[in-house]
Amino acid sequence: MSSTASAVGSVFETPVALEAVAAARRRARSTEWNLLIAALLVNDLLMVGLGFRVAYAVRFELPLPFFHAEALSSIDYYARLVVYLIPIWLAVLAAAGAYQRAYLLGGTEEYDRVFRGTTLGVLVVAIAGFLVPELIVARGWIVLAWGFTFVFTSAGRLIIRRIVYGLRARGHFLSRALIVGANEEARLLADQLLMWRTSGLKLVGFVDGEDSVGKEMAPNLRVIGSIAGLDSIVARHGVEELILASSALSRETILDIFRRYGVSPNLQLRMSSGLYEIITTGLSVKEFAYVPLVGVNRVRLTGTDRLIKASLDYAVTLPLLLLLSPLLLILGLLIRLDSPGPLIHRRRVLGINGRQFDAYKFRTMAVNGDEILAGRPELHVELAQNHKLKDDPRVTRLGRILRRFSLDELPQLFNVLKRDMSLVGPRMISPEEMARYDQWGINLLTIPPGITGLWQVSGRSDIGYAERVRLDMHYVRNWSIWLDLQLLWQTIPAVLRGRGAY
Repeated sequence: MSSTASAVGSVFETPVALEAVAAARRRARSTEWNLLIAALLVNDLLMVGLGFRVAYAVRFELPLPFFHAEALSSIDYYARLVVYLIPIWLAVLAAAGAYQRAYLLGGTEEYDRVFRGTTLGVLVVAIAGFLVPELIVARGWIVLAWGFTFVFTSAGRLIIRRIVYGLRARGHFLSRALIVGANEEARLLADQLLMWRTSGLKLVGFVDGEDSVGKEMAPNLRVIGSIAGLDSIVARHGVEELILASSALSRETILDIFRRYGVSPNLQLRMSSGLYEIITTGLSVKEFAYVPLVGVNRVRLTGTDRLIKASLDYAVTLPLLLLLSPLLLILGLLIRLDSPGPLIHRRRVLGINGRQFDAYKFRTMAVNGDEILAGRPELHVELAQNHKLKDDPRVTRLGRILRRFSLDELPQLFNVLKRDMSLVGPRMISPEEMARYDQWGINLLTIPPGITGLWQVSGRSDIGYAERVRLDMHYVRNWSIWLDLQLLWQTIPAVLRGRGAY
């Protein structure tokens, strides 16, 4: 029986059979992506058309006082115009890269391409109106169309993306990937890819030296062969993505792999920075005397990303402070009545690049807290380990309520306005805590600390230090404006439940 199975296996693993299987997988993957692009085209066609129609309704059908009534408003005229504009709009989106596989399903990059395409579409209409006198377009309509087409197109693509993520959980839209190398960096790469299930990569294992074959590197993933047998492993498993853990490989090995696979049409070669465990800020390449040198960014968010995050912070914080101002006054009065001492506690913490600042909180402890704690020596070990006590005798009666529903953190909204903090970010670190974060600490200081974050919605103080670090590192590495919006939404039920708040 076993000899028969072995014979069958050997037949099916001949080079011709393996290449046929790999070719079938490539065709299936190509068909999936073609269907996705077709769905995006249909979505964009419908959403752009809807955006134009809603823009017309707002501009001409609503009695808004800031629009001029004398503008050309014939619906038949705009209907004929849109027939020509929609294909032009789609062509401009294509030129901006909105249908290129490299930019799809990858976070904010796709929406950035849609925004660029939409903006270029507006510029095309503006230039055409300047060059063709017969083309008369109300300025209010085209500005509204700019906003509505972007919002509707992005919303439709968001729904399609969620559908694709669901299909990825069922084995579709996945590229089979192999990690070359089997050191700590390779393990961390695998952990990140396994945790981010929507990455589009399906890890089949690792390859390394002969002495590492069979070694378990991650859950259900082992070293399945040696680098010497890489060709047969790639063919046998239909590998489409080869990820080099560069710190695990010699220069000669990396050059050899690049010579063999660097221009392969069926395999994408990728190489890690070699500093995965400490670099989260991104890398830039610049030539000096025709020598390309890699630079490490000092902060995680730059340019447009930094502007988007700041805009979200101000857009939420300013209205929230106005809305909550009566509550802040009432809480301040209650704190005064509950126990003697200042209203605000200033906690010295670390911000971007280690800059220290005072994080504001409503005072929740008695002013003689040190004296109270001195009488409870059994609590000193817990405090030293976690920098928090689950049953803290220093906390006032009102303080327990404030902490349970995170009301003590409301003054940190002023820290957000000062740009010391952000609404969403890693947990704040005090200078004394920094040593506990080891090599990860420098990463957490590349983005502003947040009032809320993954740690807040995942259990708050109930989770240990190691888990907090993992969650914060996950946030730093995978930041997007959509992740911030998701965490802000999840914070509301997390605060109301009060789990892990003390």
